[in-house]
Amino acid sequence: MFSIQDLRGVLPALATPLTRDGAVDEPAVERLVEHVLAGGVHGLLPLGSTGEAASLDGPARRKLLAAVVKAAAGRVPVLSGVVQSQLGAARADVKAAAELGAVAALVAPPYYYPIDQATVLAFYRAVAADSPLPILIYNIPQNTKVVTEPATVATLAHEGAVVGIKDSSRDFEYFSNVCLATRDVPGFRIFTGSDTMLLAALAMGGAGTICATANIAPSWVVRLFDDFERGEWRSARSHQDRLLEVAAAIRTGVFPAGIKAALQMQGVCEPWPVAPVAALDEAAQGRLRERLEKWGLLTAVPLKP
Repeated sequence: MFSIQDLRGVLPALATPLTRDGAVDEPAVERLVEHVLAGGVHGLLPLGSTGEAASLDGPARRKLLAAVVKAAAGRVPVLSGVVQSQLGAARADVKAAAELGAVAALVAPPYYYPIDQATVLAFYRAVAADSPLPILIYNIPQNTKVVTEPATVATLAHEGAVVGIKDSSRDFEYFSNVCLATRDVPGFRIFTGSDTMLLAALAMGGAGTICATANIAPSWVVRLFDDFERGEWRSARSHQDRLLEVAAAIRTGVFPAGIKAALQMQGVCEPWPVAPVAALDEAAQGRLRERLEKWGLLTAVPLKP
């Protein structure tokens, strides 16, 4: 049995493998889980932004989470993303995540309507009040239009309503202020979702990363984390430089088409995003393939789309 104290290190924000008709591809989910575990990752996060959670219906979300938990087979902790703009729906997804075997829930604030910090506080307090799982805040304002301010994070952390945060804002000043505001909360977990600033985040006291690049190059991200833990800064900086390039390369096309195209080239899954987002076109695929080949990231047999 895993606990919140086990949530540390590198957790891929898993892509959601789909068939061409949009169904969850369970055999490909198993391949993806084995692919990232072979890279040494410390946990798994399905149903985040990379996993297209906001575009999947309820049955698909549950099928995907169940498949990930089954494939993980107790080897690493599995968190579940929860992205719902309605309070009751968010609470239902947290409950379902617990029933399916997740050890914690990464919960985004309500989106669509701009809301103030009092509403953010009320939302997380209500989700946490009867939650069967520990709750982490998901700060991704470019998608939600809501920033969970550092003072709000600190209030919720001190109350025990939340046990951590994933910050995907790419705003290092924000990340640093969250670290500062919660340093006196024992065991509070602060993850960056920005693999491009992982080394800096670790230096500020971050617990690790929940990131997209770990789908494609899991061992690269793990090596950076391990180098930091050993105090090997020169090597860690070298790995951070390489991650900057990989992260830029897979951001091509409409998100997350570039990530899925890369996974298809690695023989993991088909390249289809959730409709109406289109798969990467041939020209963009060619450019991406050249870069991945140059970096030695295409060792598997590509799947035919």
